[in-house]
Amino acid sequence: MTTSLTALLEAKRSHLARLSSSNGSQGESAARSTSPNWIARPKGQARRNLLTALKRTGIEIKATAFDFISLPESQTISFDSEEDLFHRLPQMTFIEVKTATQKRVKPGFSGFFFAFTENEISASTQLGDRYKIALFNKHTKELLISSLPEVMGRAGSTTWQVSIQLRPAE
Repeated sequence: MTTSLTALLEAKRSHLARLSSSNGSQGESAARSTSPNWIARPKGQARRNLLTALKRTGIEIKATAFDFISLPESQTISFDSEEDLFHRLPQMTFIEVKTATQKRVKPGFSGFFFAFTENEISASTQLGDRYKIALFNKHTKELLISSLPEVMGRAGSTTWQVSIQLRPAE
């Protein structure tokens, strides 16, 4: 009985992990469709160029701290040139999307429960007004752009946690 219960719990945990990841990705894609001037977080060398350009300005953030970059309307950017990126940084707004998938979330996002990572908090602190939180309701398509301090100011409660990943036992 214990083995089958353990197997069932593990299968549920695995299913929830896949669902959570895909719901977040789907929410990000849906939120982006409402904001055509958002560019997906670059990958590979383009990401390295962006993070290096940021580091030249004294900003050290993790790529996982944002989902999109917003540029002024009708502007484009090439991530191939670190120098171009360096000069265009002041025009960039970094966007972190938090997707509400629960039907209990009310208009204005009342009742929405989500978390910020240490990397997101650090990016918000370093980037200031150039870092935004996009709350997106997958069911109603409501989108609210805010700052991390504004969102924290609306918090009805906060529960801090520490996430850890264990290394192999010695």
